[in-house]
Amino acid sequence: MTERLFPVPEGLVGERADLALTRLLGISRARAAQLLADGFVTLDGRGLGKSDRLSADGLLAVTATEIEPTGAAVVPMQVPGMQVLFDDRDLVVVDKPAGVAAHPSPGWVGPTVLGGLAGAGINVSALGAAERQGIVHRLDVGTSGLMVVAKSDLAYRELKEQFRDRLVHKVYQAVVQGHLDPLVGTIDAPVGRHPTADYRFAVTAQGRPSITHYRTLEAHRHGSLLEIELETGRTHQIRVHMSALRHPCVGDLTYGADPSLARRLGLQRQWLHAVRLGFTHPGTGQAIEFTSEPAADLQEGLVRLRAGVGQSG
Repeated sequence: MTERLFPVPEGLVGERADLALTRLLGISRARAAQLLADGFVTLDGRGLGKSDRLSADGLLAVTATEIEPTGAAVVPMQVPGMQVLFDDRDLVVVDKPAGVAAHPSPGWVGPTVLGGLAGAGINVSALGAAERQGIVHRLDVGTSGLMVVAKSDLAYRELKEQFRDRLVHKVYQAVVQGHLDPLVGTIDAPVGRHPTADYRFAVTAQGRPSITHYRTLEAHRHGSLLEIELETGRTHQIRVHMSALRHPCVGDLTYGADPSLARRLGLQRQWLHAVRLGFTHPGTGQAIEFTSEPAADLQEGLVRLRAGVGQSG
């Protein structure tokens, strides 16, 4: 029997133990329930029942002879377009292209950041669930830009703390439909799972606190280029907040964007790019920051927006 330790991920705080184990380990719900019933799972040393909820900052311990995932393994691969911007003994920073997931998950058969790193011979920290070891934050599949992945256990723990304590500087650019009023502002609205659509999130009273700061950089007839700084990092946070204001990211059909405008701008995904990422290096204690230019498809969409191509007719 071996014991595996997992800090409770931010996205699983408040989740039922059986559902959380299913997502964390990539195992079936029946297997998760059996582990819990057999007393093989503890949270901060306390036994868990399947309906118990996970608490923030907790440490899960899972003891089992083997844990068979439902199909989410890291497969080494080449990921075209993924650039390594920084690589040392503690961490690696990549510029992720659209169409690439941060890590494997059941049902996803496309490229992943972890797979690309493994294919390049870059080893990451063993902390975290088997299919997302070393991952301290994520970008959506359709969002391009900067990601940091922990290579050492020290970096994993300290970067997770920095993200949790809101010490990481995360800046995005987005093109949204219409014009925000005011041109500079803050959105403070809780984000949680959509009540009827599992693949979406929404502003909901039962959601987790979520704060987005935005500033309009350019205003055009059919949309605006924004600079967005995240104070929190909820799943789909920018996309949900913009949609809730009725200014969805251009091309984001999942959250109500106009498909005809996306076609005219040549976009097949949301116009959203992580342009700056700053944090304290876990090994040296020095502040470091990285920048990335929006990807080519986003640049072309912006050129067309500036030229008024978004106008119908």
